[in-house]
Amino acid sequence: MGIALVWSIITVLVRWIFSKRRGAISYDSSDQTALYIRMLGACVIFKQLFSRDVRVRSQVGFEPERRGSHPYLGVDFRTLHSRAESAGSIPARRIRRLFSFQRHLLSSRLLRGAPHLNTLHILDEDYCGQAKCMLEKVGTWNFDIFLFDRLTNGNSLVFLTFHLLNQYGLIELFQLDMVKVRRFLVLVQEDYHNQNPYHNAVHAADVTQAMHCYLREPKLAQSLTSFDILLGLLAAATHDLDHPGVNQPFLIKTNHYLAALYRNTSVLENHHWRSAVGLLRETDLFSHLPAEDSLGIERQLGSLILATDISRQNDYLSRFRTHLDENSLCLGQSSHRHFSLQMALKCADICNPCRPWELSKQWSEKVTEEFFHQGDIEKKHKLEISPLCDSEANTIASVQIGFMTYVVEPLFAEWARFSDTRLSQTMLGHLGLNKASWSAMEPEASGSSEEGESEPTRATEEPSSRALSQGSQES
Repeated sequence: MGIALVWSIITVLVRWIFSKRRGAISYDSSDQTALYIRMLGACVIFKQLFSRDVRVRSQVGFEPERRGSHPYLGVDFRTLHSRAESAGSIPARRIRRLFSFQRHLLSSRLLRGAPHLNTLHILDEDYCGQAKCMLEKVGTWNFDIFLFDRLTNGNSLVFLTFHLLNQYGLIELFQLDMVKVRRFLVLVQEDYHNQNPYHNAVHAADVTQAMHCYLREPKLAQSLTSFDILLGLLAAATHDLDHPGVNQPFLIKTNHYLAALYRNTSVLENHHWRSAVGLLRETDLFSHLPAEDSLGIERQLGSLILATDISRQNDYLSRFRTHLDENSLCLGQSSHRHFSLQMALKCADICNPCRPWELSKQWSEKVTEEFFHQGDIEKKHKLEISPLCDSEANTIASVQIGFMTYVVEPLFAEWARFSDTRLSQTMLGHLGLNKASWSAMEPEASGSSEEGESEPTRATEEPSSRALSQGSQES
């Protein structure tokens, strides 16, 4: 009866919201509650009724609903990349959620200044201790975000971003309410689809860590203001918010409502930005600032996130190259500092090929898995298969070699001209080594595939090549 009553209340509230706010999807709306973006799903109702942490809701059986189910294809983005879990994994999953919930209660008490009296957090605090040790080296380029995510029980984005905001002194400088900051970051992390192999909260945390590394580069560190740093970190943390795990062409050719809403232009990036604005307003993170200042933050945040649109890569790169050729980039001007932040975020977003091989390889496998899964959906519904998404025509190695050659190398070559430091040379060094590693795998992958069809017994003798081939076909 209790659940039925809750659902009745939710139904009434949703109908009332839509009757009052139909068509009110506008960035210039004076309504600061940001329901214009949250009303796209029932998630806002849950967050208002159960306003504690999202982990509390998961304990009582409520899972946030995802936006993005397409009526034509019937593709539910909530389960697009999900895998069936075995029965044995459920208890472990509940234990991890319990540990995360315990940690959240502990951190909430600490933020309120309450003493820590409960001794039930020993195991969880042990993991926290290791995570804190890692955060001491958060500015190193070989920072293992996968290990950090495991040590924080899947909360890498919350812990890392909160740590950086505090380390830069931004919470105190901008007089931010730490409870609001915590709630904002928790909601941001929750709005990433962790079923996505690549575009998930761990990727956002990785981009935020890379952005931190770039912000510490001498040329930027000497010029950027605290406001610039705040924008850079927030943009990195939210740059792929609520990513559905498919690309823009997929949304356009399936007549998805987001494509119509943003007129087929920077569809995903616009959605990431508006979703971030929705959470900023929902948590009242900047409500203590003058309205003009908070609106300025939202607009500049959008400018940074929109710069990550890969279809506009050549435009930004050409402008960047022109500035460097003419030596006309003056970081004393706010517009030029903002442009340098845009380029830094673009680099951070696609820096995976510049990481050490052990990290880069994992990211390459994850992004290719996501591509191939989209291709499988397109095949299933007899749609034109998007480039790089056909697992039968591409391998992980071929996808990565092409991406490094035509996208990553040109961008990071110019970044090294802009910031000729040890970090830039390290990134270019890893990029060259990783490209060589994938090039060495490509002939083996294709060779094992051909031999596997005619001589299946011989294929078993080459486990590494066979694994690569199977990974391409099963995505």
